[in-house]
Formats: sequence, structure tokens, C-alpha cells
Amino acid sequence: MNKKVTIDVLGMTCAACSSRVEKAIGKQEGVIASSVNLLSQKATIEFDMDKINVDQLIKTIEKTGYEVPLVKKTLLIEGMTCAACSSRVEKVLNKLEGVVKANVNLSTNKAIVEFPSGAIEDEILIKTVEKAGYKAEIEKEVDRDREKELREKEIKSLKTSFILSAILSLPLFSAMFFHMAGKENILTNGYFQLLLATPVQFIIGYRFYKGAFNSLRGGGANMDVLVSMGTSAAYFYSLYNVITGVHEYYFEASAVIITLILLGKTFEAVAKGKTSEAIKKLMGLQPKTARVIRDGVEKDIPIEKVNIGDIIVVRPGERIPVDGVITEGHSSIDESMITGESIPVDKTVGDEIIGATINKFGSFKFEATKIGKDTVLSQIIKLVEDAQGSKAPVQRLADKISGIFVPVVVVIAAITFIGFYLIQGSFNTGLINAVAVLVIACPCALGLATPTAIMVGTGKGAENGILIKSGEHLERTHKMETIVFDKTGTITKGEPEVTDILTYSSIDRDELLRIAATVEKSSEHPLGQAIVKKGEEELLMLTEPETFMAIPGKGLKANLEGKVIYIGNRKLMLEFGIDIEQAEVELTRLEQEGKTAMIIGIDGRLSGIIAVADQVKESSRKAIEELKDMGLEVYMITGDNERTAKAIAKRVGIDNVLAEVLPENKAEVVEDIKAKGKHVGMVGDGINDAPALAAADVGFAIGTGTDVAMEAADITLMRGDLMGIVTTIRLSHRTMRTIKQNLFWAFFYNSIGIPFAALGFLNPMIAGAAMAFSSVSVVTNSLRLRSFK
Repeated sequence: MNKKVTIDVLGMTCAACSSRVEKAIGKQEGVIASSVNLLSQKATIEFDMDKINVDQLIKTIEKTGYEVPLVKKTLLIEGMTCAACSSRVEKVLNKLEGVVKANVNLSTNKAIVEFPSGAIEDEILIKTVEKAGYKAEIEKEVDRDREKELREKEIKSLKTSFILSAILSLPLFSAMFFHMAGKENILTNGYFQLLLATPVQFIIGYRFYKGAFNSLRGGGANMDVLVSMGTSAAYFYSLYNVITGVHEYYFEASAVIITLILLGKTFEAVAKGKTSEAIKKLMGLQPKTARVIRDGVEKDIPIEKVNIGDIIVVRPGERIPVDGVITEGHSSIDESMITGESIPVDKTVGDEIIGATINKFGSFKFEATKIGKDTVLSQIIKLVEDAQGSKAPVQRLADKISGIFVPVVVVIAAITFIGFYLIQGSFNTGLINAVAVLVIACPCALGLATPTAIMVGTGKGAENGILIKSGEHLERTHKMETIVFDKTGTITKGEPEVTDILTYSSIDRDELLRIAATVEKSSEHPLGQAIVKKGEEELLMLTEPETFMAIPGKGLKANLEGKVIYIGNRKLMLEFGIDIEQAEVELTRLEQEGKTAMIIGIDGRLSGIIAVADQVKESSRKAIEELKDMGLEVYMITGDNERTAKAIAKRVGIDNVLAEVLPENKAEVVEDIKAKGKHVGMVGDGINDAPALAAADVGFAIGTGTDVAMEAADITLMRGDLMGIVTTIRLSHRTMRTIKQNLFWAFFYNSIGIPFAALGFLNPMIAGAAMAFSSVSVVTNSLRLRSFK
């Protein structure tokens, strides 16, 4: 049985680290797929539970030299009455795979479970307690933004380390100028410099030694190895010179390099925090409390305490706490956070409402139908988090290079040292140039190039009502050459309306409508429902037919008030011998206007035609024009007859029409287009078109609110507006351009910097500054995506 887990991994500092962890996990028997994200510090692993378990995966990560942090979960347990109960619960929790320690307190009815972060899902903990015969739920943390707290703690630590390092390094840096000018003073004294440089090297710089040790212990090498080697070489050579009385010191190089790297890391941490702002905005939308009616009394409770079925009161101006259905009252709801539509939507009894949307005017009561992780907002947050933790295929090259990068750089540094020592006979020059090679070559920028852009790009998409499942789908969208649109509900509104009623016998218009609407009441077809709606609007009361029979692909037959009624297409009339020759001119005209003509026969004679049309969305033509301007080939696919389909296609500017295609054959049509070597996108409602969406290179589910089928497509558009497709493609182009820029500068910087350093043209301190700010420049470039409109 396969299982998928996401485990937190601490200690990774560059792409070489994440590549090393990913490779180590991938080598384990039973691992199907693994992806390690440097930016989010997480490993997502799919594995066969019969061959390997979570404990073994965690040990693999730890053996590689990295840390899986322990987390504590508090369970609220119901049903424990004595020490035997608590002992039983504690026993089953401690037996659970992955649990390090579990303590159960009978007096507080709580269990505190400690396990490696990401190793055990909440549901498994709850089910384990339930199997023991008790009820359990996860106690919600008071601090909901733990990630933000950790980020701020990291930034504070880096700032403090940088300030202390800068204070100690400044006199060393100044001493370099006095030494060059030939003026000796306390600053140029070797022992004084040793006193200043030592805490910078071993106390402030301890993080680099620790990271290097863990990396080497795990059989790999990372950025910390290069920094530790480079600065240690400069420090210990200077120490040797102090002891031997040689006035050649490079303490300022080792100290200033550490200071500059810490400065770069501080800026990087601040910038990385900004890449996930979209998630923070989404999480901040949910109210913290809800006004619930319990025992006839209104009271405010934390949103975590809301149960399904609770009746909740919402006043004007308040955010709706959870998803539900209105039971009393009416109002206008601002759903722009979900759909992007700024115009409030009128809602009344029976209408669905979405948590975190804003109640603009009236007060109402509603019943909670979805809470916690099941709400639309929670699903969106989960989708965006998953996307931000994913990798784009373009990152594979950077991962491969960074995996072998550090050992290659160490070899180049060694060659540089030996070369200068043998050719020039200068130990000092060789050492300094080797240090410059080690420092300039840290592969941090390579590791940040793709994930930072993906994080900002997918976050920006979410802000615009575009939910992109992963970086891979964002990249595929960029490559898309052909796009196929389903007609109903995508190009059109999906709400057919009666447009024409024509009679062909002594029967009058209202009677024809009454008969057709009565018969269609038993039909579930959307075209039939349009006739029923028209009949109810004009005639109010409708009866039921005595018998009803649907004839697939043709229409229906029914008995009403002693008459035999036929409603359908030409094939149905031909089957039952009804002559429709006199209606052919009108039928052709209606179909050329893009309407679906439903022929009505009564007792074997033609009696009338009711034409139904699905109105084209206002944005469809503009969106399709813009897609064609981008160079995309546009198709429309529909089950309608060819004449009607071409009429609709002409109105929106589509030249390629695939008509009379049954829903089950749409996937085959998509495969046929792909077989021509095209990268194909499919746009549908995400439910009926699921096979076609899955068959396409990129599947777009287009819909609104709670009806969106997030699982059916690679990209979900929360609005029903086709301009969302245009925005998605533009966002993918912009994101991929940013990734390519990042990768170019990361590669360019290293490919230029290493030869310069190896040839002796680069001072180690300048190399340190360049290395530190290469990462900052990559993250800053990604942050420019936030200006995307």
C-alpha cells in the first residue's frame, strides 16, 4: 500500500543539501517518489508501506546529516474515567509508528504526543485513540502562525550575529589599510587581530561548522563546507604566522567573509518571508470567532469550536466564519476573495455561502455545512501550500549541478592553490586565491532560483482567483500551443433560455408551451429545464405527464391528457414518422443563429418548435481574441449539431469546431490533437469534462465558488470568466521568464566568478560579498512578480 508524507528537514543551506537529501531518500527500497524543497525545508515522499516505514525515512534524512525537528501535538480525550484508561491510551499512542513519546494526563484529559514533524497526520492520532475506545480531537494552537514566529526568530538571530560580527570585523578591516600604508599600530598587531577574529570564526561562525559537519557526516557537501574551509584556511594560516612571527595576516578576510555572508543571509531570510505573503493573506481572511445559537442563546465562540449543523448569526459588515446554507434572512455577499468579482452577490434562504466572504448589508442566519480543513478557504490554502512546496521540471538541471558542484569547487580550489604555489612559489597567493574560489562558488542562488519564483507566482495566482496545483503545471502552461474549450458553461453561461416558440397547427403558443413544459418536468436535460422554467414563469401551474420515456440522443416520448407527445430532434421525428418538411426553413434559420431547436409532435403531427439558446459569456470573445494574439490555436468542442456549434464559434471568433462529440469521446479528441505533437490545454467545468481535463497536458477547471472541482484539473479558475485563462498564461510566461533569469544569473555568476578567483583577480572579501548578495538578488528578482497585474 502506498502512502505520501511531508517531513520537515532542518539544516539545509543550499541546493547541494536538498539534492543530497533527495538522492539519499530516493535510493531507499520502497520509495516511489521524493521531492525536497530547499525554500520550505520540507521533503515530500511517496513510498510503499510494505517495504519501508516513516521511521526508516527519518533515519535516512538524519544519517544524511540533517535534522527532522520534533513537534508536540495535544489531544483532547473524552471517555477516560480511571488510571487504567489513561494507561491504555498512552500505550496505544506509544506503539504508533513514528511516535517518540506520548504522555496521557487523566486529570486534564489530555495526551501530549511527540513525533518528528510531518511524520504522523492528525487523523491517524485521532483514529488510534478511537480504536482504543475513546474520543479525541486535536487541541488547536493559540499561535496559528508558527511559521511566521520561526521566521522572525531566525531573522533576529541572523541580525544579532551580523551586528556582533560587524563590530569585531571593522577594526580588522581597518587594519588592512594601515598595513598597506606601512603604519603599524594596535590594530595591525597580530595578537590583537587574533583576539577579534577568534569569536567571529568559532562562536559567530559556529553555524557554518555545524552545518558542514552534519553535511559531511551524511556523505555530502554543501555551502557550509565551502565557507568553513575557506575561512578556516585564512584563519589558521594567519594564526601560524602570528606564532612564527611572520607579519602576514588574513584575519580580516575570514572575519569579513563571515560578516558579509551573515548580512546576505539576513536579507535573504527577510525576502524569503515575503515570498509566502499570499498564504498569510489567505489565512488572515478567516474570522477568529463565530456567533452561534446554542440552547436558544447567541454566543461568540472560537471558530475552532463550531460544529457542522450549528446555526450561526451574521451581521452586516462581518466576515462569514465557515461554509454553510442560509436558513433565515437575505443579504448581498462580497465574494471577491474567492471569485475576484467585486460586485456583491444576492443570497437568500437555501443559497450556499462561503466562509471568509463579507456580508455587505442584511443580517441572516445560516447552518454550518463545512468546517475546519473542509471549507473552501482551507482547501485553497492547502492547494497553494502544496503548489509552493512543489518543483518545476526546469529545476532539475539546477539540482543535478548543485549535487556535484561543491566537490568540483573544492578540486578547483586545490588546483588553484597548487598552481600558484608551484608556478609563482607563493604560498600566500595560492592560499588567498583558493579561499576566493571556495567562497565565490557557494551554490545558494541555484537552489533559490526556482522555488522563490514558484512561491510568488502561485501566490499571485491565488490572489487573482487562479489556483495552480504545482510548479510543473505552471511550466506546462508556459509551453502550451493549443487550447480546447468545452462550449456549455465555459464559452457560454451554461444557463439555456427559451428564445423562440413557433406553432404549426391549430394549437396556440401558450398551449404549446404548457404541453412542452409539463412533459419536460420529468426530464433532467438542461434544455428541457429551460422550457420548464419558461412555462412556470408564464403559466405558473404545471401538471405531470401520465407516462414519460427518454430516448437517448434523440429526445423524449410522453402521454399527457390522452395525447402522445414527442419532443426532440430530426432523428426522433423520423423514427416516429412525423413529417417536418414545412419546418425545415425555420429549423435551418434557428440553427444558424446558434439556437437548439426542439421539435414538438402531437399524435403523429408536427405541432411546433421551441428554440433554446445558451447565452455566450460577455468575456468569451475578448479572451479568445487575446489567446489567438498570443499565438495559441483555439478549438471548441461540443455535443451540439455542427450548424449550431459553428454559429456559436463564429460569434466568439473560433475557427476550429469539433461538433457532435459525446462527453465520453472528448478525451479521445484531446489525445488526437496531442498526437500531432502539440502541447494541449483543455478548459471545462471540471466535473463533466474530467477525462478530457486529465488527458490534456494542462487541465483548466472553470467555475465559481463551491462548485469548483479542484481535484479534476491542474489549474482551477475560481471565476467563470475566460479572461482568467489569459491571466494564467501571462502569469506562467512571467514566472518562467523570472526563473530563467534567476538561473541565468546564478550560472553566469558562478561561471564568471570561479575563473576570476582561480586566476587571482578576486579578493576573498569581494568574493564573499558577491556570494552573499547573489542569493539576495535572485530572491529580489522573484519578488518582482508581486507587481504582476
